[in-house]
Amino acid sequence: MIKKLAYSIGRNDEKPNIELAVELTENEDLKGIAEIVNGLNDSVEQIANDCIKVLYEIGERKPQLIAEYVDVFIQLLNSRNNRLVWGAMTALSKIAFLKPQRIFDNLEIIIKAYKKGSVITVDNSISVFAALAKAGSEFNKVVFPLLIKHLENCRSKEVAQHSERAFVCINHKNKEDFIDVLNKRYDSLTDSQKKRIAKIIKRTKEERYLL
Repeated sequence: MIKKLAYSIGRNDEKPNIELAVELTENEDLKGIAEIVNGLNDSVEQIANDCIKVLYEIGERKPQLIAEYVDVFIQLLNSRNNRLVWGAMTALSKIAFLKPQRIFDNLEIIIKAYKKGSVITVDNSISVFAALAKAGSEFNKVVFPLLIKHLENCRSKEVAQHSERAFVCINHKNKEDFIDVLNKRYDSLTDSQKKRIAKIIKRTKEERYLL
C-alpha cells in the first residue's frame, strides 16, 4: 500500500491518498490499513505524512476500521512533526465515540496537544472533547468545563465554529452554561458570526435537538 501513496508515485497533491483511503475502506482491507499504520514510523517524513492522511480519511468514512489504533494516534500527539500531530487529532476526532474511555484515560496528552497545537489541532481537539462529553456523564463532568472555558477565551472568529463542534454534547443539564457563554461572546462577533451563534442558541432551546 505504501507504493500507492502520493509521495511514492511522485505526486504533491492529496488525491492519491484519498483514493487509497477509499479503496481500503470499501474493501475493509485490514491488512492494508495495518501497513499504512506501520508507515507512520517511516524514516521518510513525507511517507508518514501521507499515511496519517489516509488513516483519518478512512476514519471519516468508516471509523471502526481505524479505532483499534487509538493508542497509536494518542502517542502521535507527542510527535515533533506537526503534520502528524494534527492528523492524529483529526483521526481521534473520528473515533472518539468508539473509544471514549481509552481517550479519556489519556486526557492529559490530549489537553497538552490542544494547548500547544496548531489551529487544526485545536479545531479537532474541540471535536474530541465534545465526543467525550457526549459519551457519558462521568466524562461530561470533567470535559464539558474545558469546552466552556475554551469558548470563553478563544478568538472571536473561532466561537461559531467551535460552538458548532461542541453542540453534539449539549443536554438538558448543561445547556444553560452553553447558552450563557455564547451570549457573553455575542457582541464581539461579526454579523455573519452572530447569525451562526443565534442559530445555535435557537437549536439549544429546542428539546428535539438535545441529548
